[in-house]
Amino acid sequence: MISEKRKFYNYTQLQMANKLNISLRQYARIDKEEDLPRRDILRKLIYLLDLSNEEVGIYIRKMVNKKIS
Repeated sequence: MISEKRKFYNYTQLQMANKLNISLRQYARIDKEEDLPRRDILRKLIYLLDLSNEEVGIYIRKMVNKKIS
């Protein structure tokens, strides 16, 4: 979901990493949904990608379930 929204807004991974003030490697893990970002980064992602409450909920549940598995 994150990568689809990023592509919809025509941002590259590098642009997103810069906007979020994190490394490209860290952003790539978020983009591939391999890592749940810190709360402050998640807030910025929500703003930059205009994520709805439903999308955020789905994303968080998906990431938490990955950690549990």
